[in-house]
Amino acid sequence: MTKTTGVVGRRAFIGGMAAGAAITGFPHIAGAQAKAIRIGLPTILSGRVAILGTSSRAAVQLATQQVNDAGGIAGRRIEIVDRDSKGRPDEAARVTRDLINNDGCEIVIDGEASSGAFAVHEVVRDLGVLCLHTCSETSSLSADPKLFVKTAFRCARQGIHDAVAGGTYASEISKAKGLKKWATCSPDYAYGRDNTAEFVEYVKLFDPQIEVVDQLWPKLFAPDYTESITKMLQVKPQAVYSALWGGDLVAFIEQSNLYRLFANTAFFSGGLGDPPVLSAIKQLPPGLNTAYRYNRNYPANPENTAYADGFVKIAGHESTNWGWQNYLATQFIFEALRRTGGKTDGGALAAEIKGMTVKSGFGVDGNITMRESDHTIINYPVAWGRTVPKAPWVEGFQAVEWAKILELEQQWKKSKGYA
Repeated sequence: MTKTTGVVGRRAFIGGMAAGAAITGFPHIAGAQAKAIRIGLPTILSGRVAILGTSSRAAVQLATQQVNDAGGIAGRRIEIVDRDSKGRPDEAARVTRDLINNDGCEIVIDGEASSGAFAVHEVVRDLGVLCLHTCSETSSLSADPKLFVKTAFRCARQGIHDAVAGGTYASEISKAKGLKKWATCSPDYAYGRDNTAEFVEYVKLFDPQIEVVDQLWPKLFAPDYTESITKMLQVKPQAVYSALWGGDLVAFIEQSNLYRLFANTAFFSGGLGDPPVLSAIKQLPPGLNTAYRYNRNYPANPENTAYADGFVKIAGHESTNWGWQNYLATQFIFEALRRTGGKTDGGALAAEIKGMTVKSGFGVDGNITMRESDHTIINYPVAWGRTVPKAPWVEGFQAVEWAKILELEQQWKKSKGYA
């Protein structure tokens, strides 16, 4: 059942921003006013992919300022407490427990990459607080019923959804240009392997003549991709798919430019579409194919524009994919809090969020739904486009209908034993 509600230098930034434990939002309200609601945000705030955490934090700050300026929820203001996991799963689990047990956080927004999200997921299972995963795209996190946690939700795009759209888009190009010889180069961890396998599965489904001649798995956060690039040049693929992201993807493309990899090779990337990533590349090659991550011009509506402008005021740069996903998570959380009268019991909040639809400038029709069956969002933009060397960086978005995505997702779930 669906419930509906109204409602910097470039390169220094990619490398990392100021981190550490910080409380953002508003201080504790004493006296006659009700105690503030504290929301914990474990995320990556240092290292090569700090952009994931800093943009997640900026989006949550924006939403928190907006709700507090409007008087809070049920007379209670919102406080955000963030912690840096440094991209380590063990640290993600530790700081999440610390946020709940020592900092008094009653809700968790999990701003971890997939490497840490599974660790946070198990902490939430143990402690029973409401959690919204906002950055992990590994399909099994919400698709595998063995991992189901009744108070955990995914407010982020999902690999299988992108794979259907990416396979559809890439197969049309491969058929038109005769791109039959493919290679892949993706980070060696859960998201990298799962995302790549799903993309390959669907591009071959839609174009059975495609052959994958090599698959390369550099370590996550590797500083040098020369070995992978030279190996690809040796096998001479006509097309390459990569699930690299953030600063890793910037390094890969800049190093590939030195070897002129893209001169004769079509490139498809699931993670290139974040504006700060695109703008950080010294010489962005035109015509690279990428999935939608975020774009102030797509979807084209006043709500998306207002979010983009608000984000820039806080962060000093355009939003990322992680930004809009975290902002959307707060929409679900704040509406659930309104419905419970400001009560923060994890089970009560979860009962409100499952099946909830919120009005959103990020939705393909102005709405995004948290699917009740597996606690994941649907109806967000799933599209691909091509890079251009200046803002808005990606143009010509081609979307795939959600009816097709959902049909093939259900078949995929059955093949995995998930349905």
